[in-house]
Amino acid sequence: MAGLSAAAVPIETQGGAQVQGSETPVAAVSGRADIRFVDQGDGTRLQTLYQHNPMRILFPQAAVGDLPLAAIVNTAGGFVGGDQVAIAAHVGARCRALVAQQAAEKIYRSTGAVTTIDVNLSAAPGSWLEWLPQETIVFDQACLRRRTCIDVTGNGQVLAGEILVFGRAAMAEVFRHGLLREVWEVRRDKRLVWLDALHLEGAMTALMASAAGFAGAGATATAVYVGEDADGLLEKVRDFLPAGDHVRSAATVVNGILVIRWLAPRAQDLRREFGVFWAHFRAEVADLPGRLPRLWHI
Repeated sequence: MAGLSAAAVPIETQGGAQVQGSETPVAAVSGRADIRFVDQGDGTRLQTLYQHNPMRILFPQAAVGDLPLAAIVNTAGGFVGGDQVAIAAHVGARCRALVAQQAAEKIYRSTGAVTTIDVNLSAAPGSWLEWLPQETIVFDQACLRRRTCIDVTGNGQVLAGEILVFGRAAMAEVFRHGLLREVWEVRRDKRLVWLDALHLEGAMTALMASAAGFAGAGATATAVYVGEDADGLLEKVRDFLPAGDHVRSAATVVNGILVIRWLAPRAQDLRREFGVFWAHFRAEVADLPGRLPRLWHI
């Protein structure tokens, strides 16, 4: 690994945040994880690594024939109100890499402070970047603002996703009140080509149950593909999506950006279909193995 570097910055604290079931205030954190890959003539290599508690980046052994793998880890096990996290991943020209979350993320109940997560993904010409998520479990009364920005230059390609789970089914908990803002921004050659925002705030029981809202769904997911061939992939992608009623899904192309969405009563059903799509897509579009890394199955 070339050019490996790491540094630490002071932790910023904000009082008042509490973990579910605890009366003790927990100091908020300012976490960061930056990773950059380059091609120095002998394939994709790590150029720069920056990580600040509680975020860590690990490098599990990739399967034979698959891409270099970086796993994003939150050592705190979840986020409380007031936590601020920034994650960035960049692949240079002719690089190919997979960046994945190591485990599901938990957004705990907040007394009012907001958890902020910023994800920045960028791909240079001739590159391929995958941002493979695990579930983000939003507890009742959680407050989350997350923004995912994708910046692609030339014929670079990015496949990115997010999975949201509304509450904890095992605890008979649903997401009834709080704040959830999920924003996507996509730029091609520095020009904004797609902007999308989901905003839920306050009491939302009726919205979550409404047929015009989430129709009682326990989870939703989004996948975005940015590449010059996006328009021609729409019909093929629709063949990868489930046909039954247990998971509702749809795909469309907006301004040259391929967008796929899922909605399901049970998070485990949605996760399964999301994984099936992802495996098929990477095999079809990037000539990669039609499987997900082992950490997805743990």
